[in-house]
Amino acid sequence: MQASPIRIPTVSNDTDWDFCFHLSQQAKKPAYQQRDELYSSSGSGESEEDTKATEEMAVGCMSLPEDKLAQSQKKIAQLIKKKMNIQANKELIRCVILSRIIFGEEHWKCAQALASLAYGYLTLRGLPAQAKKHAESARSTLLTWKEKTTSNTEKKEILEALVMLYYTVGVAWLLQNHGREAYFNLQKAERNMKDLKELCEGSVHRLQVSEKDLTIALGRASLAVHRLNLALAYFEKAISNVIAARGDRTSDLVSLYEEIAQIEQLRRNHDQAIQYLQQAYSICVSLFTEASPQTAEASALLAKAHALSGEAQHRDAVEIYFIKSISAYQATLGPTDYETLTTIEEFCKWLVQNGEKQGK
Repeated sequence: MQASPIRIPTVSNDTDWDFCFHLSQQAKKPAYQQRDELYSSSGSGESEEDTKATEEMAVGCMSLPEDKLAQSQKKIAQLIKKKMNIQANKELIRCVILSRIIFGEEHWKCAQALASLAYGYLTLRGLPAQAKKHAESARSTLLTWKEKTTSNTEKKEILEALVMLYYTVGVAWLLQNHGREAYFNLQKAERNMKDLKELCEGSVHRLQVSEKDLTIALGRASLAVHRLNLALAYFEKAISNVIAARGDRTSDLVSLYEEIAQIEQLRRNHDQAIQYLQQAYSICVSLFTEASPQTAEASALLAKAHALSGEAQHRDAVEIYFIKSISAYQATLGPTDYETLTTIEEFCKWLVQNGEKQGK
């Protein structure tokens, strides 16, 4: 059963919204009037601690919505760093509420906050339905402002938001196994990324959605619609970009080599697939040692790639890498772990099939 998209809180039934609305009303009053109201309601029988607590509450209530928004935006980064994803997502909701109060619902800043919320539902919570819902509600506003704004600074932020929005929608469709819709939206993200690079004269840094992220997503979407040559081109580009930025021994390359190997297997280029998986295995050994779950997984994939080739000269390699994988899993995860038992089962199946072929 698919989860219902989360609803942005409304005035009538959400305490966060009520609090923020109260702040916006407070901001319209002079500061001395706010202080008088707060202190007149506090009573005369307070202890020193009560007075201090009241003063702290007063400072919070007198904060402008703009200050609250800045605080929430700063808090989001801190929460994500601590892997407190649910709390970070709540702060993203608060940012949408505050942006509506400050800028109005039809302003690009409000749409930008919605696009960030959509991205949060995708990357922090893994909820594609909610992500699409919020992204769609931000799209028309961002597109309208993209055309009418005359400020390059504004246009840069709007283009960044559109890249994030279309990436979010594309990956959400991909997670729901709708390759065509995913590819369509990711192409739009790619076009907006191109516009952004032209506006910034080729220099774009610290984007929420990096060019690498977008390229990998386009490769996966191309694979989902069975455009193997296009998928291969995107993954080759992603690998080249990662090597240029971080070198040829970074762990980021492991998953890319494994995915591009899958594409080569589908293209029946088994030798090339084995070469890519050998590179992934080599990186795992150098970064994680031979007795690690990462190396165990790379060994198993390499064994299966040799087996898939169906060539007699690869039989020894199949056995060697299966044994290496099983040994690494047993040493790190234990003999009864799911990965260990699954790899043993796959090895046994191959041994049976290989024995039958040799007996014929």
